[in-house]
Amino acid sequence: MQRHCHNLAETIEIPSGKRSIVLVGNPNVGKSVFFNELTGRYVDVSNFPGTTVEIHRAQYGGDVLIDTPGVYGVSSFNDEERVARDIILHADTVINIVDAPHIERDLFLTLQVIDMGIPVIVALNMMDEVQGRGMTIDVERLSSLLGVPVIPTVAVERKGINELKEAIPRACRGNADPELEEKLNALVAGQLGRGDALLVLEGDEEVARCHDQPAGNLREEIYLRRRSRANKILAEVVSTTLLAKKWNKTMGQWMTRPLTGFPILLLFLYAMYWFIGVFIAQTVVEMTEELIMQEYYGEWVISLIGRFFHEGTFLGELLTGEFGVLTMAPIYLLGLLLPLVIGFYLALSVMEDSGYLPRLATLVDRAMTGLGLNGRAIIPVILGFGCVTMATITTRLLGSKRERIIATVLLGITIPCSAQIGVIVGLIAPLGMRYLLIYTATILLVFGLLGKVLNSVLPGESTHLLIDLPPLRLPRIKNVAAKTYTKSVAFIKEAAPLFALAAVLITVLDYTGAMSWLQDVISPLTVSWLQLPSEATTAFIMGIMRRDFGAAGLYGLDLSPAQTLVGLVTITLFVPCIASIMVIIKERGWKDGTYIWAGSFVVAFLVGGILARLL
Repeated sequence: MQRHCHNLAETIEIPSGKRSIVLVGNPNVGKSVFFNELTGRYVDVSNFPGTTVEIHRAQYGGDVLIDTPGVYGVSSFNDEERVARDIILHADTVINIVDAPHIERDLFLTLQVIDMGIPVIVALNMMDEVQGRGMTIDVERLSSLLGVPVIPTVAVERKGINELKEAIPRACRGNADPELEEKLNALVAGQLGRGDALLVLEGDEEVARCHDQPAGNLREEIYLRRRSRANKILAEVVSTTLLAKKWNKTMGQWMTRPLTGFPILLLFLYAMYWFIGVFIAQTVVEMTEELIMQEYYGEWVISLIGRFFHEGTFLGELLTGEFGVLTMAPIYLLGLLLPLVIGFYLALSVMEDSGYLPRLATLVDRAMTGLGLNGRAIIPVILGFGCVTMATITTRLLGSKRERIIATVLLGITIPCSAQIGVIVGLIAPLGMRYLLIYTATILLVFGLLGKVLNSVLPGESTHLLIDLPPLRLPRIKNVAAKTYTKSVAFIKEAAPLFALAAVLITVLDYTGAMSWLQDVISPLTVSWLQLPSEATTAFIMGIMRRDFGAAGLYGLDLSPAQTLVGLVTITLFVPCIASIMVIIKERGWKDGTYIWAGSFVVAFLVGGILARLL
């Protein structure tokens, strides 16, 4: 009986008698779309034991469908690959999702799964983009060369989904590398599963150690031969018109070369500023906050609650006072922040869906290396502009503990989250471009100096950038809308209770006089050092609950343009919100987490005070 290194039944519940059908593919090939189309949206989501990697599982007919993290190969270089490896090794059937416009990249994984001897069916996705790129793919010839069924699909339009369902029972073992057969058979005879045997030959130390086998040293040889096999298959099944190929290649080169890449980046940033800072922050927010939430909703809820609780009483202030649960919290959350958050996620989704983000990583690699990082770190940095908490978790993709510490510090101190950006843009946009440039230059300067200092004091060196560049494509409206909707809903679910809790806390502090006491205690910093009114202390207290709530606390204060700028810079660099610092402590440990928290407080007030004197 063949045995595997891990018992999947101990980690993912698969009822007796049911088969496991596993979705496998590179990142961003549309696996989640296939998962939803095949099973519906009612799924079980759980963390794979020992990791924070989420596994999606759902019933599919009489079997179980499992989604795996996006990987470029079956190996053990990080948590995502280890989880995918352990699930694939136990798969009864693999549905391999291949990005048709980027088939030259994806075929490596396809051939590896075939070499593992697992029944496979290939879903050749995004076929609608193939013709637009001047490509043609001979699907029948591809199926013949691989030895497995190949189904052309356009998952987002449900094209090919029914054909894929009908073809799943026809999944079969494909044409494996014949040069490996003798070595694999020798290991399989020792009761190893064929997949485990292949990974032992490829030098996977975890699998080899599990089976008390010496790890092989054939990885480079096998990988090179597999790449050569993929290239030979491509030569027979894919043809590309010269014009389409040249356009995609030229645009990709422009985006990654400094001379042309940085002007393109500036155009992207300017477009985002106009869209978020001008159109949404001024035009849209003026309607949602001032008209809908304040004038209509605000007056209605104050009138309604006023019938039961008089103004000035504790309950009256708690519900509809200046910091009320039913006034300030929903007005800021829905009227001010939500439109800005939607705008930011919309812009970010366009960058993701177009394939621009990986090219941005390549563009900034040299600059990031000077900070002790590599270009891959731009991914958590960009995600940090959405949510620092989530971005902190993604620092795991960086190659060393040293890089993860540097990235976490930069995220926790210098990167404002999307909701905070929304408030910042709303406050600074009316002041004009000059103040926006000063704000941006100050944050970038702190970002650079912090990185340089950490790069100097922490031991070790940066790892090299190894990243895949997906094909450039026009963003799909449906994909962009779905991503924006999902992330915006998640923001509301996360922010609403925190806003309500913050409103209660601030009301209690204000009603009991504790807020005045705190203002007096911190006044040497806020008034003397930052040159802000003592009421600005409220914003810093709120910022501990949630960073955007702190920035929102500057609304309504009688501040000069210079004071507004100082306040926004200090709030940006101020301590991360409670959720972020908890994740930072979880990821980096109590000692490093506490240093980061205390360091952000010092940096924020030091920079804010210096800026106040310069202005």
